[in-house]
Amino acid sequence: MWDPVQYQQFGDERSRPFFDLLARVGAQAPDVVVDLGCGPGTLTAALTRRWPGAVVRGIDNSAEMIEAARAQPGRDQRLSFVQGDVRDWKPDGGVDVIVSNAVLQWVPDHLAVLARWAGFLQTGGWLAFQIPGNYDQPSHLALRELASSDRWRSPLAGVQRSRQAADPAEYLDLLTRAGFEVDAWETTYLHVLHGEDPVLDWYKGTGLRPVLAALRPEQAAAFLDEYRARMSEAYPAAPYGTVFPFRRVFVVAVRVTAPGSDR
Repeated sequence: MWDPVQYQQFGDERSRPFFDLLARVGAQAPDVVVDLGCGPGTLTAALTRRWPGAVVRGIDNSAEMIEAARAQPGRDQRLSFVQGDVRDWKPDGGVDVIVSNAVLQWVPDHLAVLARWAGFLQTGGWLAFQIPGNYDQPSHLALRELASSDRWRSPLAGVQRSRQAADPAEYLDLLTRAGFEVDAWETTYLHVLHGEDPVLDWYKGTGLRPVLAALRPEQAAAFLDEYRARMSEAYPAAPYGTVFPFRRVFVVAVRVTAPGSDR
């Protein structure tokens, strides 16, 4: 379903939240760092540069993404990639830093999954994630409206689409109660995209993937035509490009009490 080339078309814009997240992680010399939902692995490789002494592991459920990650030229020997579902992931030993970049919007009941991840960290361990929070924007509204329309309701029945982030305060409450010191915030990026249909191209690499995978080629082309028209109206091009607002929610947390202890 996933296309690493399409996904990386807007690599600079997609990577900026990752580095903004990583900048707030205070781990000094971790032994094991895990990237849950690593995608094509280009950002996971940056973790080896941030922590030169760490073993870094990337996990993703997409065979295409893992194949692309493993094919990176000059891949560091400390960096490995495994196909797997982040909902079921369990470390095979100690882990010091868990990173998850724009993944949890695909995970049902992601608060429970976060609580599970947090339980793997000992005192001094770090959990850092960011998740899109733009579910109320035209890009998502149009997708939901089209998918529920008479024309597309039947062929798209049961297709799992991305979900909304929780409010930053919900993450803060969940993790603080679990023994963490939490830094939670949100940012709206104003990306200036270029190309004939840049917002369409953006979502062809992410939110549209499950939809397109469920349709026959001629249906997919027709769906894209309808979505393209809505995106052109919602995000008109300016002489300098197309402004694409994108809200994201960030959380960086460090465990300050041992799992199961009272604060």
